[in-house]
Amino acid sequence: MQSVALINYGSGNLRSAEKALIRAADGKSEIVVTDDPDVIANADRIVLPGVGAFAACMAAFEARPGVSEALTEAVLGKGAPFLGICVGMQLLASRGLEFGETPGLDWIAGDVRKLSDGGDPAIKIPHMGWNSLTDVADHPVFGGLRNGQPIYFTHSFAFFPKDEGDVAAYVEHGERFPAAVARGNVAGVQFHPEKSQAVGLDLLARFLEWRP
Repeated sequence: MQSVALINYGSGNLRSAEKALIRAADGKSEIVVTDDPDVIANADRIVLPGVGAFAACMAAFEARPGVSEALTEAVLGKGAPFLGICVGMQLLASRGLEFGETPGLDWIAGDVRKLSDGGDPAIKIPHMGWNSLTDVADHPVFGGLRNGQPIYFTHSFAFFPKDEGDVAAYVEHGERFPAAVARGNVAGVQFHPEKSQAVGLDLLARFLEWRP
């Protein structure tokens, strides 16, 4: 049975993500909530959740001894499939521009910045609730998504990769911004699969079967 490390660094909708992964795994994967570097380094797959401010999440992540190094070893060194959720996706960026400038993991070049309302007073920030995807890429993890698919979001900042080829789906709320990213064995979603009902469970199940 494959092991899936759900990284616990004190941030994120951890229990909801754990329950959704267990349900999506259907007994075929062991979901381990952990901040143990050895467990992370040897995991078959890794999920990094996150809710809150970029700087606070990055600080909490880096405060866990050995976790960043273990994550890098597993994902970049061994090629373990990786999924970042919400701020967990944003941490892939070169830097976050929330409350100043904070370096990210820099696995996918780009910046995390605040959403724009486009000058429309009807557009509310934070972006909360269901919204429809556009330009969904042909990718194994996102194969159950489609253009017009409603997915659940809750955030004020978004990740804008430098290379549009790293974007796997877009959404629009005041402006057009990435809803999902993918490069090699690394994938991330700005939305919350664990709150997106059947389509979210399908995405998690596809991630658990993904062979990049």
